[in-house]
Amino acid sequence: MTLRAKALFVHLLTATGAVFAMLAMLAAVEENWSLMFLWLVVAFFVDGIDGPLARKYDVKTNAPAFDGVLLDLIIDYLTYVFVPAYALFKSGLLPGWTGWFAIIIITFASAMYFADTRMKTKDNSFSGFPGCWNMLVLVIFALQPNFWVSLVLVGSLAITMFVPLKFVHPVRTQRWRMVTLPMALGWTFFAGWAAWVDFYPNSWAHWGLIGTSVYLLFAGVTQQMFPERKTA
Repeated sequence: MTLRAKALFVHLLTATGAVFAMLAMLAAVEENWSLMFLWLVVAFFVDGIDGPLARKYDVKTNAPAFDGVLLDLIIDYLTYVFVPAYALFKSGLLPGWTGWFAIIIITFASAMYFADTRMKTKDNSFSGFPGCWNMLVLVIFALQPNFWVSLVLVGSLAITMFVPLKFVHPVRTQRWRMVTLPMALGWTFFAGWAAWVDFYPNSWAHWGLIGTSVYLLFAGVTQQMFPERKTA
């Protein structure tokens, strides 16, 4: 396979995320939440591997007819924002006006964030919460906290999208990557496990979700609090 063909294949791999988004949406319409999240976990996994492949095969040079960044953003909005927001609203986990508040703030704030040219920091981390609502909503489905807790989480993370707090990129943030990458893979595993057992409340997957989610949420802020020492 030529280098150009490999680069084109990466674009095709990225585009499968749109298919997984549609399959997740169809499951959500049927209120089959476990199946919906399984498809979103598959999409999350694809999103995690297509970036390194795109850089490896230099898609900008070898398959320039397609804008990989734009393609990725479109699919991320569907799988990270649109489908999870619909699920949170339709599930009833945020009743009444709280559901309307959540779905409006999630979709609106995320649209602005995804178009923000300042969303990446110099070390390839994210500036502000990167709109990973698929992760938050899955944890809410798994743990089912009081709806006020869920509402505060949604509101707080929406605000932090536009606050200069750092959130690590599991692959591209080099600092602590030896820990961050396994944590992201662990989150994917526990998320799939939780969805597979239909969010059974006593599943050990929930503890794994809590641990990996806390790390991924606060690792970047911790790095800001304790910056690397510059060597002479």
